[in-house]
Amino acid sequence: MFFDTHSHFDSFDKDGTVPDILSRAAAAGVTRMCAVGSSEASNDLVVRLAKEYPGVLTAAVGYDRDQLENPRSPERLAALAEEPCVVAVGEIGLDYYYSAETAAEQQELFGQMLEFAGAHRLPVIVHSRYADEDTLRMLGEFSMVWKTAERRAQAERRRANVRSIAPHSSAASEGASATEAAKSFHGVDNPPPPGVLHCFTGDAPFAEALMDLGFMISFAGIVTFNNADPLRAVAREIPEDRLLIETDCPYLTPKPFRGKVNEPAYVVHVAEMLAQVRGTTTETLAAATYANAERLFQREG
Repeated sequence: MFFDTHSHFDSFDKDGTVPDILSRAAAAGVTRMCAVGSSEASNDLVVRLAKEYPGVLTAAVGYDRDQLENPRSPERLAALAEEPCVVAVGEIGLDYYYSAETAAEQQELFGQMLEFAGAHRLPVIVHSRYADEDTLRMLGEFSMVWKTAERRAQAERRRANVRSIAPHSSAASEGASATEAAKSFHGVDNPPPPGVLHCFTGDAPFAEALMDLGFMISFAGIVTFNNADPLRAVAREIPEDRLLIETDCPYLTPKPFRGKVNEPAYVVHVAEMLAQVRGTTTETLAAATYANAERLFQREG
């Protein structure tokens, strides 16, 4: 099974092709997708689709860097974030390639979205282009907030479960403390990551800095391109438990479908390329990235 962790459904919905897209994804073994919003309209769309296709689609909502001049409703976004199908805040981030003159405004909006994600305890799906330094600085602040909140949540879970399992815990009866039993039972030593840098195209130092902050790294169709040897070299070294795959459809169509509209079914070709450069099987890579996505989006079990 494959998990496409970043797909845009706006054009598919407009064309009325969502059922066909999902049918082809299922035939290719792509059983889960995260439909990503970035604006008022696309946020509403992805939540609607996730409700229509439960168990197949999840949703991410947020305001991206291209929404500086467009209407934004914090109240509406907050209501969407409370929907059970919403698993992340995104797509959000910084892009100085085309719009360096709006860097300050982008940072302000990005900061608002990071604060929103922290308040709602949702991981972030981040875009960064020609903005590595500012991205790392702002994600570093978010990572500290995330880890502090997670430590508090862990402590509360431990207190609650010590009270509930201490009299009955087999671990306690064998001499282990009830606290240790609670830790083991809830897996609190493996907290969810704060987010993912999607469609990664950076270098190894950027990837390492992101992972030091706890983030995952996601690769899209670019990794299959003929001129992507440097990116494949980075992908080769990402630890298995930090790796994700995506299409970013309808953009960035991977080989061998260059020239066609990208869609979730094609994430299989991203996985195949990553498996090849990492010296593993596609099945192994698919299983690892699927599990990583479930952990990122806190959907285990």
